[in-house]
Amino acid sequence: MATTLYALKPRFQELLRPLASRLAGAGVTANQVTLFALAMSVAAGTLVALAAPSVRPFLLLPIVFLARMTLNAVDGMLAREFDQKSDLGAFLNELTDVVSDAALYLPFAFLPHFDWLTVSVVIFLSALSEMTGTVAVMVGEDAR
Repeated sequence: MATTLYALKPRFQELLRPLASRLAGAGVTANQVTLFALAMSVAAGTLVALAAPSVRPFLLLPIVFLARMTLNAVDGMLAREFDQKSDLGAFLNELTDVVSDAALYLPFAFLPHFDWLTVSVVIFLSALSEMTGTVAVMVGEDAR
């Protein structure tokens, strides 16, 4: 039987629960975590793009993607488990995901093996995927 990412999500969240609890206790909000993840992604994407065509800085991207995934899980836990849900938070969560993805995919356009059109299509499809999930939630469907 294949294990999906959604099957791993509860275990991942269980590992992050102590961190989320400490952050909540320190007064950190879900929206602050969301904005930090955005700033981290834009900064990393900018640094990698500026270093192109050197390939070595691209090794930073998987680390940033993992950190962003962790921060996204933590901001969701803060919102749900520490009563921080808000309309602004829902808006920020979706918008910053799209902007963060674009910032992290864009540096590939500066490599000789890629071109702007290909990278633009990937960014567009990433945004389309995110918005499809958002609209599904808006109309009451499970986006999984």
